[in-house]
Amino acid sequence: MHAYVAAGAGFLLAVLWFDLMFDVQTRRYTGDILPAEVLASISAYYRRVTTEAYPMNRLVALVMVLTLVAIVLEIVEGQSPWWVGWGSLALAGSGFVPTLRRTVPNARRLGGAKDTPEVQSSLARRICRDHMLSFARMSTVLVLQLGAG
Repeated sequence: MHAYVAAGAGFLLAVLWFDLMFDVQTRRYTGDILPAEVLASISAYYRRVTTEAYPMNRLVALVMVLTLVAIVLEIVEGQSPWWVGWGSLALAGSGFVPTLRRTVPNARRLGGAKDTPEVQSSLARRICRDHMLSFARMSTVLVLQLGAG
């Protein structure tokens, strides 16, 4: 199961890397409102990946579910020390739930580009923060799995 969990974590890290390539634009500016060209860039990206990429955009959610299933099977089969499986489950699960409930809806909303620049700037910064935390969580899952494998 380690290989499946590691593959899922690796895939999700790759997706997060692409997201962060756009998200980091928010880090350069300290004002309340991001420049129009930054908002346009980030908004266009999230419009493509959350709505225009259908049905391929569903693959990310599928990999999240399959990764969780692989972690649970790893725990049930006792393939590794308890802390590897349970730690992986806690880290992945604590990231997947807010991603599906908060980050993805925020990205869809930002991709729609219908809000004021203030709201769009706030959404972009929240998405960036969420993705940085998710990247850290999934990196830790990958390290745990590779270390246990």
